[in-house]
Amino acid sequence: MNAVPAARATPVNGSALAALNDWVAEVAELTRPDAIHWCDGSDAEYQRLLEAMQADGTLLPLNQDTHPGCWLHRSDPQDVARVEHLTFVCTSAREDAGPNNHWMAPDEAHAKIDGLFDGCMRGRTLYVVPYCMGPIDSPLARCGVEITDSPYVVANMRIMTRMGADALARIEREGAQGKPFVKGLHSTGELDPDRRFIMHFPEELAIKSYGSGYGGNALLGKKCHALRIASWQARQEGWLAEHMLIVGVENPQGETHYIAAAFPSACGKTNLAMLIPPEGYRAKGWKVWTVGDDIAWMHRGEDGRLWAINPEAGFFGVAPGTSAKSNPNALASIQRDTIFTNVAVTADNQPWWEGLDDRVPAIDWQGRPYDPANGPAAHPNARFTVSASQCPTYSPHAEDAQGVPISAIVFGGRRASLVPLVFQARDWAHGVLVGAAMASETTAAATGKVGVVRRDPMAMKPFCGYHFGDYFSHWLSFDQPGSKLPGIFHVNWFRKDEEGRFMWPGFGDNMRVLEWIIGRVTGEAGAVESAIGLVPEASSLNRDGLDLDGQTLRSLLQVDPAGWRHEYKAIAEFIGEFGERLPGKLKAEADRTARALDALA
Repeated sequence: MNAVPAARATPVNGSALAALNDWVAEVAELTRPDAIHWCDGSDAEYQRLLEAMQADGTLLPLNQDTHPGCWLHRSDPQDVARVEHLTFVCTSAREDAGPNNHWMAPDEAHAKIDGLFDGCMRGRTLYVVPYCMGPIDSPLARCGVEITDSPYVVANMRIMTRMGADALARIEREGAQGKPFVKGLHSTGELDPDRRFIMHFPEELAIKSYGSGYGGNALLGKKCHALRIASWQARQEGWLAEHMLIVGVENPQGETHYIAAAFPSACGKTNLAMLIPPEGYRAKGWKVWTVGDDIAWMHRGEDGRLWAINPEAGFFGVAPGTSAKSNPNALASIQRDTIFTNVAVTADNQPWWEGLDDRVPAIDWQGRPYDPANGPAAHPNARFTVSASQCPTYSPHAEDAQGVPISAIVFGGRRASLVPLVFQARDWAHGVLVGAAMASETTAAATGKVGVVRRDPMAMKPFCGYHFGDYFSHWLSFDQPGSKLPGIFHVNWFRKDEEGRFMWPGFGDNMRVLEWIIGRVTGEAGAVESAIGLVPEASSLNRDGLDLDGQTLRSLLQVDPAGWRHEYKAIAEFIGEFGERLPGKLKAEADRTARALDALA
């Protein structure tokens, strides 16, 4: 890797990079690595990384005939998901972190985690990873540097961000203008779950993560920077950093409307971002374009609209459930040059996971001969890391420096009952309440029990870097004279019948809901008023080719006032937790809806 000995680690020049050089030297003094390597993001560097990891067993080559350039990584069995209970937001004032975050005083947090970093890189290489979140020439993009001792992290960051020399050059330019970069320090440590912490210091634009090699805990450009730190930056600078996919829907007239949608992790963001319309839609000329599958940074443009970029350059997707039926575009994307984590393999060394096909795997995610008695062959949170450019539907506008204009914002989660297939908020304030009140059943993307319904405002419960009351106020602040804000909607693909079966077919048929949403924002689709918002009549959804009877569809769109009265009591209790920082406008919206429901009793 042409590593630089720690004593001579000064490979970059220029006064604007003096702070970066000083920080690297400071970290090297603390962690005491055997060598330091400044990453340039080149193909040659990436190949050397892969070869080194193959040599030490960090990466295992998969079948190169069927999956050229694909690799398998097996993480520690106790290091397979986000660790929300060990994730802290460290602000000077505890109330600024809010009840939605675990808090620790900055001095205490630095002392605690620096004690773990002390000497932790002995025998290892310290990698300096400069990266840019967003198109390298976009004014909406932001830069960071991650220091890590994990070559697996470096390889993944190269896929997930614009990493290397171009990012370093932008950091230098912005440093000369007084613009800071986000500092991220990571070490896998001993992978001891009792010594595993992620500390965020939003006031310092800094992140420290120790004891995990898992994606969201270790790829610091992802959730840590792009959401927890960026959400703080966004409030300070007047934009939004959100846990949202961005998808473009092109109609037969050649007009493309972009939709940003917030779902909790493992609730179908990637599937929707890469949706393939039903055959009848495709025949008429409908197309879907993928801009991003996980994160959106949205700014108000001079025209009053919200414009969004995807800050990521790759997909870190959940493998289980991905198939030719659920997401053929994702499957096509990962046939080459992909890093798989914690999947199973077949007898001929191809990656495999539950829901992929009917083959029987040979080796499970822990490297054991497959035995159903040991549980799933692939870990439920097994992942793939792949460049977004490999997606067949990758939008030609995904790299536009100004971003794409957002016509609609969609919230949604896993709800087995009560919540209809789709409804529209009455206005922006009501839409903020719909997002704030969103609830979903938990998934395997985080440690803890799966299937528990919890409130997850805007799908940001694990990711908002400050007090939710202030966050809701920030959302409300976008409703100003001259603004041309997107319509706000809520969807629920996961409603079940009395036998526990999903009522809505989902996948490509979700296009029917997107068509109605676009029709609403263009004024071409009708809706029926209900106490919770505007709901389509069954006849408003395009049913051509839909394998669903009319009664089931009407049930999916039904609003149950009694059930929603109970729901709004729970919503009032939840938003009440944010005390004096809860904006009065949001409480007034909740009270208005509650009164409308009571009037139906």
